Amino acid sequence: MKKHLKLFLTMLKIGLFTFGGGYAMIALLENEFVTKRKWIEKDEFLDMVAIAESTPGPIAINAATYLGYKMHGVIGSLLATVAVCIPSFVIIYAISLFFDAFLALTLVAHAFRGIQVCVIWLILSAGLKMLKQMKKTTFNIVVLSAVITCMVAFSVFSVRFSTIFYILISGGVGLFLYLIGLLRNRKEAGQ
Repeated sequence: MKKHLKLFLTMLKIGLFTFGGGYAMIALLENEFVTKRKWIEKDEFLDMVAIAESTPGPIAINAATYLGYKMHGVIGSLLATVAVCIPSFVIIYAISLFFDAFLALTLVAHAFRGIQVCVIWLILSAGLKMLKQMKKTTFNIVVLSAVITCMVAFSVFSVRFSTIFYILISGGVGLFLYLIGLLRNRKEAGQ
């Protein structure tokens, strides 16, 4: 019961103190899961983020579900998912009750501008951390360079291209190269 409560309270804290959505949450998730609690290793965290990002739904909820399941099975996944969702639900519900009056406050408008800058920094720092931890293989560098080049070119030329396609294409290329390597290894073992 203590372990379940610890998981629930950790996810509740993550849900309560993270602004800016899932990508901004990555740095806090890494700090809690890898550094502080040592629930998972860095490599597994990077894999978790990749899975959580490429599956349907918010990254924080997917990561919470994954970690909860890994730690305590189905009960853990339910507890972690509910805990990470509760703060957002309560805050959005409270704001919706007073939405017009809330937005009219000058103080709130300025606070949101400050939060926007902070969110950009949180996303950038999480991306840079993941980049530093990424294995520097030729394949990873080529895919990363291709994605960055495409994103910059598409932004400059105002071409609409969903980030989902970047994920799907990169995953497809990785799977294709894995299958080629598998076939090559089988061929060499057969000789």
